[in-house]
Amino acid sequence: MINLDGRKINRKALEEIRIRAVMRVEGGESPEAVIKTLGFTRGRIYEWLAKYREGGIDALRSRQAPGKAPKLSGKHLQKLYRLIVGVDPRQLKFEFALWTRGMVRELIKRKFNVSLSNVSVGRLLKKIGLSPQKPIRKSYQQDELLVFKWMAEDFKRIKTLATEAGAEIFFGDESTVRSDYHSGTTWAKRGRTPVVKTTGSRHKVNLISAISTRGAMKFMATEESVNSGVFIEFLKRLIANTKKPVFLILDNCSVHRSKEVREYEQSTKGKLRIFFLPPYAPELNPDEHVWNYLKNHNIGRQTTTGSWDLYKSVNKVIKPVFDQPTLPYILSMDDRRMI
Repeated sequence: MINLDGRKINRKALEEIRIRAVMRVEGGESPEAVIKTLGFTRGRIYEWLAKYREGGIDALRSRQAPGKAPKLSGKHLQKLYRLIVGVDPRQLKFEFALWTRGMVRELIKRKFNVSLSNVSVGRLLKKIGLSPQKPIRKSYQQDELLVFKWMAEDFKRIKTLATEAGAEIFFGDESTVRSDYHSGTTWAKRGRTPVVKTTGSRHKVNLISAISTRGAMKFMATEESVNSGVFIEFLKRLIANTKKPVFLILDNCSVHRSKEVREYEQSTKGKLRIFFLPPYAPELNPDEHVWNYLKNHNIGRQTTTGSWDLYKSVNKVIKPVFDQPTLPYILSMDDRRMI
């Protein structure tokens, strides 16, 4: 008689064999005769009978295999989560500030003496609720207490003053768009970097804008460097033909704090008031999103043939978004001068 190895039989089939064998014995057949016809060892039928008498049919059913014991316990995973989420990698003597699977693998080896592959680390990170994300960069010089105070107290005061004066609050900022700046990716044959032909000469457009807390936007474009004179020209356009006073919140750029700009502010006799954000806190300025949209999602994905073409591209993107094509502060498409 050939003895069968139950380990080589499908789990569901083996479950059916056990149940039928026990039912045959319960029906009056000899245990040894039954097991002999099935080809299993003599002692196996008595194991099955003992299980049946102790737990019934359910005791004969297949159970999920326990699988390999995890290398990291629940406490290990909890500690790993706290280390990744709450600690800068450089504090743990890593070279880089951003976590990679390789660095997490090294961390696991250091802390728990467990070796894992990069693929296993990726699965593990997903299991504990983490995913790869693009970080927001924040200046290490930023005073977080000052930022909190500005949001909780200073901005509240500015809004109160604006309400009392019947003024509209704007956030202002500047940026530069260059013809050689590009963003985004394109599909291409693997191993062959695609080439996008564009002009070899470099052009730039300097932009100044202000966006209100209600979403209204005003902007100006120029090829000139943004000095006090150019910025004052923008301020003049900002308050031109407005019935309400304008409260403008800016960063701490030297141009914004220049003597000339302060003198112009005073000359408006309350029609324009300038306030400042805390140092190194661009995330508080919603106008930053304007330049991200313009450069990364539009101009950075286009090609330009020259300076005037770059001007037209900028104007084409900005005007439809804010739907204000007739306001006097927008660059005239018939005249490249600041008018």
